[in-house]
Parts: sequence; C-alpha cells; structure tokens
Amino acid sequence: MTLSAYLLFLPACFAINMAFGPNNLLSVTNGARHGVSPAVIAASGRLVAFAIMIAIAGLGMGAVLVASELAFDVIKYIGAAYLVWIGVRLLRAPAPTAEVQARDAVSAPPSMRALVRQEFTVAAGNPKAILVFTAFFPQFVVPGAYASSYVLLGLTFLVFELVAIALYALLGARMRRLANGSRAMRWFNRISGSMMVGFGVILAFTRRPA
Repeated sequence: MTLSAYLLFLPACFAINMAFGPNNLLSVTNGARHGVSPAVIAASGRLVAFAIMIAIAGLGMGAVLVASELAFDVIKYIGAAYLVWIGVRLLRAPAPTAEVQARDAVSAPPSMRALVRQEFTVAAGNPKAILVFTAFFPQFVVPGAYASSYVLLGLTFLVFELVAIALYALLGARMRRLANGSRAMRWFNRISGSMMVGFGVILAFTRRPA
C-alpha cells in the first residue's frame, strides 16, 4: 500500500470510528455510570466483535450477508431487540444519590464480564458494521498484497476504535461530573435509554443494500 493511499484511509476510517452509534453511546453511558477505565475495558468486547467481522469480510463471507436477505434480517432484528431492551433498562434504572455515587466509587466495580458481553452483543447484532468492512476496506486494499494490506487496514481500524472508545468514555465521565445529583443522573438515564431505543427502531427499519 502506498503512503498516499494509507494517508487517505486514515481520516476516512477515523470518521467511521467516531460516528455516534449504539456502541459509542454505550461508552458514554458506561463512562458516566462506572468511570472511564471500566468503560474502556468493557469495550474490549466490541473490539473482539469487530475483529471477527473484519476477518469474516476479509474472507469474502461478508458478501453472503449482503446477498442473503434472510441472514441480514435475522441479525438485524435480534440486534434491534437487544438495543431496545438495553434502552428500557436504562429508562427504568434508578438514579443514584450523591451518597450512593460516593459509596460506589470505593466499592466493588460492576461486573466487567456483563459489560464486556453487552458491548460484544451490541456490536455483533448490527449487520451494518460488517457491510462497512465489506464495502469500505476493498477500496484501499492492494490486489497484489491483499492479505498484508487488509491486515494493516483492520489493525488501524481497531486502534482508532480504541481511541474513539476512550474519547466517548471521557465524555461520559465528564457529563457525570457536570450532572452531579440524582435528578440530573435520572435525566441522563432517560436520554441515554431513549436514544438506545431509537437506535434499535432505526436498525429494525434498516434495509439490506440492493
């Protein structure tokens, strides 16, 4: 891959990583509710899901998802239902008081396994992600060095995704400090939950590319 082609790929890739979607909303929410470090660690589940998707797209199986309306719809509706379920849980989540927030800061951290699984499931339940890899990466892959150039693009995407995760987690932690108090956190839960439900509805009505 030429340096000019790679330099063209970098900003386009980072724009995709920074696009605000369900997973980045999770980073904001986890950053606000649990802190930056748990939010970043939890997002390892997302990185694993994206790595698997990149491998699938690289092996050409992403084209199967594009061609199969049934496979696309099954993944889409499962993912949409899961997003709505997360949103409803956020809407119903109690807002901690200042005393509870202070106590939680020194108590045991939340179940990281559950947070990692949540990130993985949200990423894996969005068929549009694998379509991004199927449509976007081939524009920069070098035909004569397919494997090495594709691996480079995949690793770059995952590194940029980690940067995006940290930035959104920091944003969430900052929002928590600004929204100090149970009433403000209650509104944060409502907004996050409503947005997550909205993402689920949008995903449910997403059509397979022709």
